[in-house]
Amino acid sequence: MARAVALAERGVGHGPNPRVGCVITDHLGVVLGEGWHRGAGTVHAEVAALADARGHGRDVGGAVAFVTLEPCSHTGRTGPCTQALIEAGITAVRYAVEDPNPTAAGGGKVLRDAGVDAVFVPHEGAAELNVRWLVAMRIGRPYVIAKWAATLDGRTAAVDGTSFWITGEESRAHAHVVRGQVDAIVVGTGTVAIDDPSLSARAGSESAGSESARGDETGHQPLRVVMGLRDTGGKRVWRDGNAIAARTHDPAAVLADLHRRQVRVVLVEGGSTVTTAFLAAGLVDEIHAYIAPAILGAGTSAVGDLGITAMSGALRGTDASSLRLGADTLVIAHVAEGN
Repeated sequence: MARAVALAERGVGHGPNPRVGCVITDHLGVVLGEGWHRGAGTVHAEVAALADARGHGRDVGGAVAFVTLEPCSHTGRTGPCTQALIEAGITAVRYAVEDPNPTAAGGGKVLRDAGVDAVFVPHEGAAELNVRWLVAMRIGRPYVIAKWAATLDGRTAAVDGTSFWITGEESRAHAHVVRGQVDAIVVGTGTVAIDDPSLSARAGSESAGSESARGDETGHQPLRVVMGLRDTGGKRVWRDGNAIAARTHDPAAVLADLHRRQVRVVLVEGGSTVTTAFLAAGLVDEIHAYIAPAILGAGTSAVGDLGITAMSGALRGTDASSLRLGADTLVIAHVAEGN
């Protein structure tokens, strides 16, 4: 199973599907075939492993399949993996994570009903690999990361509205890596009107004062989502068809639409009004706060009024961690469900 997890790590870390790996062995543990899912529309890990075995002239009849996720039992872009395993003569399956996707779950029972010895064997590495996707499937909406860059006193812009650059080059480069791992970025119309961001994922960081000055766009570009009622036509976010206008102030409505579009992970980059709306609605799962060693004393706050009047009602993060990025510090915290 550890080898299957390692194979799964080669898969695409964004998009509607999880990363999955599969290893097929004989009853003595000799590997017959290996495979992993390479992204939406491509064959699943089980089918890839079966093809690998056949390509090497190896008989998989009576073999055991180790899969990082419960084999799917539905027909989507590809056929059900359960049927492929049954038809190949696989007699035992071990899967590390039960599939929470209601349209694909139940593969273990399908296999058992067909006489296959299918057993759920938990593996922490397999679950960690797809933790955001698993949450999104379980709660029926995209997993939400709220991100901001702020001074030590929590300001995201000065009184005159300037915000380039609060954090240093290392933080900006890291933020681009994160952009390349998500399916969509949500900002408000105010941010688009004032900052005119490109909202692209780039391999290099930007030079001061221009988001597009340096660094090539990476292969994967997240969907750009502009939330609000103001017209922002002519801004850089609309440079191609990879952008949508969410004409609402309701974050739940935005997430519902993105879920229908098979968006699994959303990065909320603000500004403060949008970030506050998502937090107030209880629709943030993870926070990325890039903190610069600077103080303004006044200006725009990273988060606005959440209606909390006492420390007992504070929104508390869990599993907090920090990372030094040059002179800055990135604080990552998960938000417990129910907060």
